[in-house]
Amino acid sequence: MSSSSYATSSLVVGYALCSSLLAVINKFAITYFNYPGLLTALQYLTSTVGVYLLGKLGFLHHDAFTWDTAKKFLPAAVVFYLAIFTNTNLLRHANVDTFIVFRSLTPLLVAIADTVFRSQPRPSKLTFLSLLVILAGAVGYVANDSAFTLTAYSWALAYLVTITTEMVYIKHMVSSLELNTWGFVLYNNLLSLMIAPIFWFLTGEYTDVFTAVNANGGSLFEPVAFFAVALSCVFGFLISFFGFAARKAISATAFTVTGVVNKFLTVVINVLIWDKHASPVGLVCLLVTICGGIGYQQSVTVAKKPTSGPAQVLNDSEKVDEESVELIPGKVATNV
Repeated sequence: MSSSSYATSSLVVGYALCSSLLAVINKFAITYFNYPGLLTALQYLTSTVGVYLLGKLGFLHHDAFTWDTAKKFLPAAVVFYLAIFTNTNLLRHANVDTFIVFRSLTPLLVAIADTVFRSQPRPSKLTFLSLLVILAGAVGYVANDSAFTLTAYSWALAYLVTITTEMVYIKHMVSSLELNTWGFVLYNNLLSLMIAPIFWFLTGEYTDVFTAVNANGGSLFEPVAFFAVALSCVFGFLISFFGFAARKAISATAFTVTGVVNKFLTVVINVLIWDKHASPVGLVCLLVTICGGIGYQQSVTVAKKPTSGPAQVLNDSEKVDEESVELIPGKVATNV
């Protein structure tokens, strides 16, 4: 195997591992460290410091931080923060399978919003059929969810609304700023880190944190919690690195296929490691939803040549896993 082939394979494997494990790792972290606001803030901090240090070392280039650009970017950062905040609270109250089902519903809402609010052409017959399959799988999953709680599904709906808003509107606003890829990651995470304390006070989480610190002799982390949080922070940053690098190294089709495989791996891993997963019927409905997502991606994905100029905001089929904080998360941070 040539060195270039080895490097490409390594990038794809790295992306697959990060993408398939991240949702499970975040569930692991929030289970043992039940402070969603502080957890996401630590993830933002890790990604911000990671981008800054790698930039200083010459491994990547990011746009310089300026307050003028930050002010223009702030609305996007707020919506992104809300998407990750609701994502984390969803994982706090529900299992990974529920998260995947609701995440898979986003193409349906995006298609409706694009048609109604942005006067885009109606979906093709294949796309429409795929969206119906996604909806059928989701309805079947909810109907057979024995762990259904109003709290969990309230967070699920809040997440669905915020992530759809981000996809439909924010990506177009951010594109006008002409930030490169890592500049986008830096601004998203740094501004989200600045926003985090506001939500600590609004949700009252700061009182829970202070109470826990006082009760544990000044320590907030037990060994398992520390390991879980550290793992989620590291994987949250790595998903951006491997996601962007793999996208440049392989074709759009290959990247899409990898994303689909990652979803199945997430389901398998989640079932194998613990009992925090859906019932057998629920898992079948989940797989139906994922298959609908495969059909949707095949109907809308168009291979595009990568560019070396300022990064445009990624469209739905091009996004890095939003499960990532996860980074650009987020966009950190997020495949449909």
